[in-house]
Amino acid sequence: MKIYVVVTIFNEENFIEDSLKSLLDQTYQAKKILVVDDNSTDRTHEIVQKIESQSSILKLIKYSSKTGHSPGKKVIEGFKFGLKQLDENYDIICKFDGDVTFPINYFEKIIHHYKRNPKIGMVSGLCFVKENQKWVYENIASKNHIRGPIKSYRKKCFDSIGGLKSSEGWDTVDELIALHRGWEFYTDKMLKVKHLKATGSNYEKSVKFNEGKALYKIRSGIIITLISAFKRAYNKKRISILFYCIIGFLIAMIKNESFIVTKEEGRFIRYHRWKNIYKRLTSFTILYVYNK
Repeated sequence: MKIYVVVTIFNEENFIEDSLKSLLDQTYQAKKILVVDDNSTDRTHEIVQKIESQSSILKLIKYSSKTGHSPGKKVIEGFKFGLKQLDENYDIICKFDGDVTFPINYFEKIIHHYKRNPKIGMVSGLCFVKENQKWVYENIASKNHIRGPIKSYRKKCFDSIGGLKSSEGWDTVDELIALHRGWEFYTDKMLKVKHLKATGSNYEKSVKFNEGKALYKIRSGIIITLISAFKRAYNKKRISILFYCIIGFLIAMIKNESFIVTKEEGRFIRYHRWKNIYKRLTSFTILYVYNK
């Protein structure tokens, strides 16, 4: 299976060398690695140029987007620009960030999962961050969720979901639409990816409302949004997350911002979310009664 990789970067001079070397040193080699530099103002471009000169599969291109650092539209527009520079002769397409390092057998393992089950359309490992000199799970999402910095897609799945959405919530809606199209996704809990820069550390203050906006745009509805916001706030031990998420949802609703899924997809998303909520509540109730 042929793997193509698009790495989108912006001012990653402290991390990009380790990140790219971890991709080049894989036991299963990618056929092409395209690095899209979006207006870096530090030494990032220079560092990647040096690595490019020593590699036959890595290529660096420049891209100019709007200023600011948003986790939504900016990064996906860079990825799409890079994808247009590649041919379609691949089986797996990866969208990676430039601040992560991968275990040496990462590609080998994800290929194994794609081959063992033709219904699997997306695969990843898990992201870990360094806290008090220890690498711990970056607890901002379910361990079953494929994180934005380490996405990989089977080409047939990627095509069937229509590629990626240039909007907040893109890295959740891709999974949900894939499920709606009959695909499955899988996270390998043994594949530990080091996230060298904690999520959100460089985001502008305005993006604190983005999660709420994203939930609105995927037609989650206010009740599911409240539940999601409470869960996120609880996991991060920050009550402010709850309020920012609700405010973001209301801002998007008042502005009548465009949805990024159809009504049918929205119904499926709500059904899927309620199904998972019911499953967790049932498990919690059984566990509570058992321990009484």
